[in-house]
Amino acid sequence: MRWLIALAALMVAHGAMAQAPDPAIAHADYGDPALWLCRPDLKDNRCKVDLSATVVAPSGKLSVERYVPAKDPKIDCFFVYPTVSNDPGWLSDFSPNADEWDDIKLQFARFGSVCRQFAPLYRQGTLRRLRMASGGPRPEGDPPPPGVGGYADVLDAWTWYLAHANEGRGVILIGHSQGAAVLTRLLAEEIEGRPVHGQLVSALLMGGLVTVPPDKDVGGSFRSTPLCRSSDQIGCVITYVTFRDRLPPPAVSRFGRAHDGLRAACVNPANLAGGAGRPESYFLTKGFLNGSGGDQQTQWVRPMRPIKTPFVKTPGLVTTECVRRGDFDYLSLHVNADPKDPRTDELGGQIIRKTGADLSWGLHLIDVDHSIGTLIRVAAQQAKAYESRRN
Repeated sequence: MRWLIALAALMVAHGAMAQAPDPAIAHADYGDPALWLCRPDLKDNRCKVDLSATVVAPSGKLSVERYVPAKDPKIDCFFVYPTVSNDPGWLSDFSPNADEWDDIKLQFARFGSVCRQFAPLYRQGTLRRLRMASGGPRPEGDPPPPGVGGYADVLDAWTWYLAHANEGRGVILIGHSQGAAVLTRLLAEEIEGRPVHGQLVSALLMGGLVTVPPDKDVGGSFRSTPLCRSSDQIGCVITYVTFRDRLPPPAVSRFGRAHDGLRAACVNPANLAGGAGRPESYFLTKGFLNGSGGDQQTQWVRPMRPIKTPFVKTPGLVTTECVRRGDFDYLSLHVNADPKDPRTDELGGQIIRKTGADLSWGLHLIDVDHSIGTLIRVAAQQAKAYESRRN
């Protein structure tokens, strides 16, 4: 393809060890391969990683599932990752490390079974900046000027992608937390009302806030992009925030509540039409997103046996359902505990602070994990529907 030829020339020009751009520049050139974590032409493609999973059956039987990427996917996925950077300043720089790489592996790489993958590096608001509101130390240096980093970087990456790599293909937007907020704005400001809106297969926006009028599927955050209610519906949005069923959002929660007469949208991936469902989950064998889950570890099976894969798959372990409780709308997660079987009856996923679990964040750390297999299945069905209608 023309864009691959051009990119090959650019990579030669930059050399094998391309240096990161100046982190203080207003706009970076996203033609630079160093500014992408995943892109089909990259030699160091962070989406090409070990995604094997140990399947833990209710009986306690263990088996290994190998990940199989798509050979010739017809659509693209454009991913914006959540707040993961431990850089000391207000914004992260353009030098990725395990903070970004680990999240790609956890939340995005598996979508390679459905689509070509694009994940730009961007100067996001850091964990230090976020934790300052909870009494943490102030980030180093001065706050960035308006229009530097964050949304502006993602907009630059999106603009480059459309001009040089998309070639008229359908695209799924995928984001979590800070990434979901950035993509919500991108969809509202740069996609709706433009020809590219017709190329939107769907938007998967987890752990953020998408608003709708009460009991409506469109309006609020988006003028014309509705919530998804079936797996063959295209040009729609799946969005939710997760709380444990026995620990609903406290009054101070930062998630699940809208204002100005609107409601927080909630779509259950395991039952798009409404009601309860059992999603297909892939959890990290050890640890949690961005290290915020403390040192609690799940004993996936009793008695404990060694699990060598980076992920575990737990068929039927959880049930999810969208719930309205007062001012809050959220995805309630129930663990289908059975003390008689050897599989775990508990899941982590809460942010752990020095004072204990921060219930205001719910199960933010596993927003994607608990339903990623189902999200991928829905994305595959939507991609098929998109291609069928386009043809």
